[in-house]
Amino acid sequence: MIGEPVNELPRYPLATLPTPVTDAVRLREALGGPSVCPRILVKRDDLTGLGLGGNKARKLEYLIADALERGAQTVVTTGAVQSNHARMTAAAACIAGLRCVLVLTSHHVTPVVEGNLLLDCLFGADVRFVPAEDPMLAVGRDAEVVDEVVREEEASGRHAYVIPIGGSCPVGALGYVSGTAELVGQLRAMDCRPSRLYYASGSRGTQAGLTLGAKLSEAPYALWGVAVSAGEPEKIERARRAANEAAILLGSGVRVDHTDLFTDQAFIGEGYGIPTEAGLEAIRLLATTEAILLEPVYTSKGFSALLRHVRSCDIPPTDTVVFLHTGGAPALFTRDFAARMETKP
Repeated sequence: MIGEPVNELPRYPLATLPTPVTDAVRLREALGGPSVCPRILVKRDDLTGLGLGGNKARKLEYLIADALERGAQTVVTTGAVQSNHARMTAAAACIAGLRCVLVLTSHHVTPVVEGNLLLDCLFGADVRFVPAEDPMLAVGRDAEVVDEVVREEEASGRHAYVIPIGGSCPVGALGYVSGTAELVGQLRAMDCRPSRLYYASGSRGTQAGLTLGAKLSEAPYALWGVAVSAGEPEKIERARRAANEAAILLGSGVRVDHTDLFTDQAFIGEGYGIPTEAGLEAIRLLATTEAILLEPVYTSKGFSALLRHVRSCDIPPTDTVVFLHTGGAPALFTRDFAARMETKP
């Protein structure tokens, strides 16, 4: 088990923890009942509370603590224009009394202020836009703008702390090392040993923490990451480095190898941020059976993988599986998503 090391590292309280584990009984019935469908548990990290919740709260507890320890007055991070990470970083900065600058890639120079972007503004973030055809792969110009922001902040007498996209770094990975310990403890209290844990995988910081955490906490399940964007094998290497450097921070001799880092590439669809038909169906199904809201970019694609595997009988009905709900509900409140759902009554 992880023990004390992760609890001894600097951590700024941002999330409402532990998050609950929901038994999706009505969903199971809708999928055919116990004779054909495994038990489905949902780990509700959409309920972490910070800025409408989501998985980034766990990472930001360690990242904000690190920023404060390093004397930062400003946090700077990047993402797509509807980034959940950016929204929650802005919220965390509010709580910690820090200035926040967001460098967001967008198809438009002046995007519509809606969804996560609306919340960025409400939380008082200074938002800079970088036009890009593919926001998830725009690692050139956005990095230049981040450097410009850091120079501006330093010239104004403010030390800036840069958080990588998605909080995907060794310090951020600690969030799901401790998050895994929380989940494993809950499963043991339920006397439950799931065979798989499904989750949506983007910038791979969550993957790094979950994989290291599973080893340290002796988790009973196999991890099933579901990619929402392209970028292999660089992303696997990013996760491996982050996990192993996080292990060093913990003083652990455990190491993560490439073979530990599986990510299912079958559910990306046309690309990052583009909803899939299977994902839209997953949103409707979980909403109408459990009143749990998925979103079109991450969680719907992750959950559509679970649904396909249940329906194709890849998972025995005697098994239990867990879906890690990483949040992102503000993405539901955009004109593009509303238009798509209007055509699918």
